[in-house]
Amino acid sequence: MLAIGVDVGGTSVRAGVVDEQGALLDTARVGTPTGEAALEDAIAGVVEQLRHRHEVAAVGLAVAGFVGTDRRTVMFAPHLAWRAVPVADRIEKRVGLPVTLEHDANAATVGEHRFGAARGARVATLIALGTGIGAGLMLDGTIFRGAHGVAPELGHLCMVPHGRPCPCGKDGCWERYCSGTALATTAIELLAQHPGRSTVLAREVAGDPGSVTGRRVAAAARDGDPIAQRAMAELARWLGEGLAMVADIYDPEVVVIAGGVSESAPLFLDEAREHYAAAVTGSRHRPLARIRRAQLGDETTIVGAASLARDRDVLARRG
Repeated sequence: MLAIGVDVGGTSVRAGVVDEQGALLDTARVGTPTGEAALEDAIAGVVEQLRHRHEVAAVGLAVAGFVGTDRRTVMFAPHLAWRAVPVADRIEKRVGLPVTLEHDANAATVGEHRFGAARGARVATLIALGTGIGAGLMLDGTIFRGAHGVAPELGHLCMVPHGRPCPCGKDGCWERYCSGTALATTAIELLAQHPGRSTVLAREVAGDPGSVTGRRVAAAARDGDPIAQRAMAELARWLGEGLAMVADIYDPEVVVIAGGVSESAPLFLDEAREHYAAAVTGSRHRPLARIRRAQLGDETTIVGAASLARDRDVLARRG
């Protein structure tokens, strides 16, 4: 049985046809428009593209935002137009297929737990490092969503009191020190502290300060730029510190590192493991979580969303 997973992000709407083994068979993509109606047109459009080429049974939507406990409503999404909107019902009417709605990090966690790096783990945490930090928690095969459907917002744990301001309204959040955005911020701060250093990044900042992105810093680190490498080391330190806090709370068997920043994992993941092992409570007297890179890459959210949609459709058929 085939299902479609749709990853609805602030930049693009990506969809894919996924089989029961988690294999991605076909994809469609469109830029994310502004406005509710245009966004729903875009989602319906990519679903229809794929339906013309494949016989599918259900659709799963993964959204970067707060999803209600009914898993039908998007309560709030900072980079999307919806505010307390019954998105699943609307898209069902448009496409004529059962639609399941889920937070994007939860969908990614399901994908990795069923088909990827967290397969078989009883307690698994996923940390998605991108513009910010998304997170998911799997307990005994079930996604933990909290009392109101918005848990776990690990990216907004306070790591540095009175630290860098966060768009959420707080200061010092983990994602302000450990994300693609944070990587660029750290590099710019280091360049300001060492104005005489002649590096690739320094020359770029002099020409165009806006050109320093997390992706560019990672590329410079791979090329041996010392400022970029120091910024990457800072990201590794904060990742390890944050993972130690997560482990103190949840004691996961495995932690999966996903998101765009995970593409540069060889530059920071081993060092982050060392920081984690040094910072977690009682590290010499307890098993440590396995910290692994997502196996499904950019596809994990689509695969997880499709898998959740298939679950709902199977239950409906049986019921």
